[in-house]
Amino acid sequence: MQHPPTARRDPVAREHHGDRFDDPYAWMANRDSDELRELLVAENAHATERTEHLRPLAEQIFEEFRSRIEETDLSVPVRHDRWWYYSRTVEGEQYAVEARVLVADHPQRPTLDAGRPPVGEQVLLDQNEEGRDHEFFAVGVSEVSPSGDLLAYAVDAVGDERYDVRVRRIDDGVVLDDVVRRTGGSFAWSLDAGHFFYTRVDDAWRPHQVWRHEVGTPAEADVLVHEEIDERFFVGVGTSRDDRLVIIAIGSKTTSEFRLLEADDPMGTPRVVAERRQGVEYDIEPFGDQLLVTHNANRVNFELATAPVTSTTADDWVPLGVTTEDEYVTGAEGFDDFIAVSLRREGGTGVRVVLRDPTAPNGLGESHDIAVGEPIGTLHVGVNPEADTPTLQVVHESLVTPRTVEDYDVRARTFTLLKRQHVRGDVDLAQYRQRREWATAPDGTRVPISVVHRHDVTADGTAPGLLNAYGAYGISSDPWFSVLRLSLLDRGWVFAIAHVRGGSEMGRSWYDDGKLEAKPNTFTDLVACADHLVESGIVAPDRLAAEGGSAGGLLMGAVVNLAPERFRFVHAQVPFVDALTTVLDPSLPLTVVEWEEWGNPLEDPTAYALMKSYSPYDNVRPTRHPSLLVTAGLDDTRVYVTEPAKWVAALRHADLEVDDPAQILFRTEMAAGHGGRSGRYDLWREWAWETAVLIDQTS
Repeated sequence: MQHPPTARRDPVAREHHGDRFDDPYAWMANRDSDELRELLVAENAHATERTEHLRPLAEQIFEEFRSRIEETDLSVPVRHDRWWYYSRTVEGEQYAVEARVLVADHPQRPTLDAGRPPVGEQVLLDQNEEGRDHEFFAVGVSEVSPSGDLLAYAVDAVGDERYDVRVRRIDDGVVLDDVVRRTGGSFAWSLDAGHFFYTRVDDAWRPHQVWRHEVGTPAEADVLVHEEIDERFFVGVGTSRDDRLVIIAIGSKTTSEFRLLEADDPMGTPRVVAERRQGVEYDIEPFGDQLLVTHNANRVNFELATAPVTSTTADDWVPLGVTTEDEYVTGAEGFDDFIAVSLRREGGTGVRVVLRDPTAPNGLGESHDIAVGEPIGTLHVGVNPEADTPTLQVVHESLVTPRTVEDYDVRARTFTLLKRQHVRGDVDLAQYRQRREWATAPDGTRVPISVVHRHDVTADGTAPGLLNAYGAYGISSDPWFSVLRLSLLDRGWVFAIAHVRGGSEMGRSWYDDGKLEAKPNTFTDLVACADHLVESGIVAPDRLAAEGGSAGGLLMGAVVNLAPERFRFVHAQVPFVDALTTVLDPSLPLTVVEWEEWGNPLEDPTAYALMKSYSPYDNVRPTRHPSLLVTAGLDDTRVYVTEPAKWVAALRHADLEVDDPAQILFRTEMAAGHGGRSGRYDLWREWAWETAVLIDQTS
């Protein structure tokens, strides 16, 4: 059998704050080197050779995926102006088709007729035709002009999340403009569509500028509208629901600022909504002559306020008093007749409807929470492009309930089903059970775990289990439905989500308690969740696996070092495992903006010592590791392929001192970025192979 590849060791000293670390694989920082590429190709060949026996199982799982997924399908059409807009997929095609039909021709929402597109369809963008000659293809932005006659779309044909913008006349498909290239991915039309706004990135791949482009003119004539010189801040650009305002969003991990420009005056100067104040985050939603402002100036969990749309100071923010301090306000949308407030409480999501009442002092009447009758799940506001609607589109799902889109009548409090994800075949969803478990962390904190399995799986300590976790940036891992997961559940697996600190499942403090100096809580929380699953008999102690990607990949690497005996198998996806080296280098993509998440080890010796104590690459040691699958993307700009390559090389070297080391597989997609391959069938095959490896390694 083929031996694992061996990477060249050439130690380079890294010295900070009196500490020296000899990095044997520092040479991999050159992502363009032939030596690194040859190593990645060799690792791919090794992974293929070691899993050749799994090809039939991977093919079987892929066919299971296909048999349960509606391959020819239509999204929920959304009405805007004279048109119904939707996307649809076609069996055998990798990508979606974006299209529209006239409301006059379809008074009711259009549907597929025996798989055929609706009568009178006008195709806006066929991604299959656009991406036919590319190994990777992704559309970052697709925006119809306010008048409805032009389409602007931004394409990434590499995987590095840098987009080329094209403007096409919809009626005849003529491309009017394709000179704006390598943008940051956000976009806004002027009201007359004579101009558009876009972002550019700096050498560290940070969107830092907003530019104005006149359609049909050379890119060299574009005008800089805003530049953010503080390297902690990103910029983005978009438009309000009614297309009247161009919105420039500026934000770091802890501080926000917004600027507004009248869309009918694209040459104007954007005005500041409220000057940035360190530690104050806010978001805005223009509606009518007001702004809805979600902010944390007075509450850790944020609150909702209003201000005049012309406001330029936070002094104008008037609290609405529609939420309590223990409810984490994550956003709000304003409509003519009501406000929809997105919340988190008790580990779950919610939406509160606040009716408008012109006779009340603050213009608001009674409020109520939307109830979907499922204690564990995810509820959020859907796509609602029209402000004068009496209904709110909402989306909910759970570990056992497919994604469901409904119109909610805010006054009658009734639902109209628009679409529920169809699971094909003889799947009986009533055969699956979900519940909430609670683990106890070393500091006594109770950590929620969402669990799902078939009804006939009992807590007798014999079932295999997969524990998923992320735990960073305040991003919550809310329960979601997956057709692909059924292939595990039907083989007797337990699937669980560890809602560890670093996310926001239990409120904003849950995030604060899993970042900076409190970051180790994320790692010990995951170990506590694993212990709970085993000690409760939910999962067999020798059949427990874990998975996490990006910052969740750092979590995987940290627990592999912290508790290598706890997991039988770990899948680290695009893992941020050489964290300290990266965050010490301000020239690397996104490093400076990360200092508010992890600390600044370059200037702060305490932050350096803490990061060195948990950075996976720095802490590899000879021991019996769990079996590992490490996956990466060659063109990933968020986590360079260098990081997993160095980590795997260090693990392989450490394993030379271990009898009977566990298997390590490392596979890099050579035409993909942070999110993996772009075509849906390619992704299904990738996931089917990963699932086969998981099953094999825990058998």
